Amino acid sequence: MNDQDKYISVTQLNKYIKYKIDNDVNLNVVFLKGEISNFKAHTRGHFYFTLKDETSRINAIMFASSAKQVEFMPQDGMKVLVTGRISVFEANGQYQIYVDEMIEDGVGALYIKFEQLKKKLAQEGLFREDLKKKIPKIPKRIGVITAPTGAAIRDIISTIKRRWPMCEIYLFPALVQGELAKDSIVKQIKHAQNFELDTLIVGRGGGSIEDLWPFNEEDVARAIFECSIPTISAVGHEIDFTISDFVADLRAPTPTGAAELAVPQISDVKNYLNQVNIRLNKQISNIIEINTQKLNKLTSNYIFKNPISIYEKKEMMYDTLIDKLKYNMKELLNINRQKYSMLKSNYILVHPEQLLQNKKNNFTNLITKLDALSPLNTIKRGYTLTRVDGKVVTKSKMLNKNDKIEIEFSDGKVNAEVI
Repeated sequence: MNDQDKYISVTQLNKYIKYKIDNDVNLNVVFLKGEISNFKAHTRGHFYFTLKDETSRINAIMFASSAKQVEFMPQDGMKVLVTGRISVFEANGQYQIYVDEMIEDGVGALYIKFEQLKKKLAQEGLFREDLKKKIPKIPKRIGVITAPTGAAIRDIISTIKRRWPMCEIYLFPALVQGELAKDSIVKQIKHAQNFELDTLIVGRGGGSIEDLWPFNEEDVARAIFECSIPTISAVGHEIDFTISDFVADLRAPTPTGAAELAVPQISDVKNYLNQVNIRLNKQISNIIEINTQKLNKLTSNYIFKNPISIYEKKEMMYDTLIDKLKYNMKELLNINRQKYSMLKSNYILVHPEQLLQNKKNNFTNLITKLDALSPLNTIKRGYTLTRVDGKVVTKSKMLNKNDKIEIEFSDGKVNAEVI
């Protein structure tokens, strides 16, 4: 027999397991009770969800043919009783329950109270992401509010000391279960703010919804929201959610997970610092090399080797400018001398009285012309000037019968009427 023949494929294994389970009479009809989570109603009518209790969970599917017989709409947190069969989905080797029937087992007063408070605080803005404080990456002091005994505090302390041993841990012991737990947790949250803490962890280990209920109390939620210290909520197991998880600055799936989120791994920090050191040294080397090249380029420049050449070039430019200035000054003087000679020889400057006499003669001629054109001289020769309504009459048709006219003679005016 070939050694290869004893090996089977994953598909063959999953088919065999499916065959065994499908033929187990104890798994053909199973009655389960549990709490629904991760519920999803597919557009084709199928229900996909998880059934869970305090410590375990199983995936479930209810096909549309059975789902349409359910008289209520399932939702997360509901406690239900289901009937179905266990089988294996060969593609991923995962076993699940195929539900045929589902009835309510009671939603529960605590779940209703949980949903009401969650809705109320969400509307008030206590869950807003933009109000959450950032958890420091390198804390020096961490406070822990939990029971002083139990697995939670041991896991937190051991995890922090293993990952970031230089961090100081402050324990604020509190009741985390029962009627007095709410006030105890609130008191310690307020007390912790008197210390210079970088991060605060609030939580406990797993349990039933009743055990975890103090972390669903409104007073605890408001105390966490108003806390000045960045707070990590670490309540129960990964599948458990409390009001404290929503209102805290960061939610951890478990107390151990909270410790891992609160402090870095010392080996990671060392690796990071080594990488930073390598990058810095490389950058410094690059800067030195670049500046060395610049310096070599400058020192090899012709100017640095022959600095006198700069002076010589400037001297030549200076001489050129001096010569140009002298030439322009000489040209300007010649132009102004010519202008002066022309002005000096001008006829007006030589005989100014002649210009004045010419102006007088022109003035006398103009007076004579104006006098010749004057209507007064015409009147003196025996003519008259007739006006009607202030206008000079030049034609007879301008006058009408009974018009009042004014006749001007050389020695006065006479008023008359046209007949």
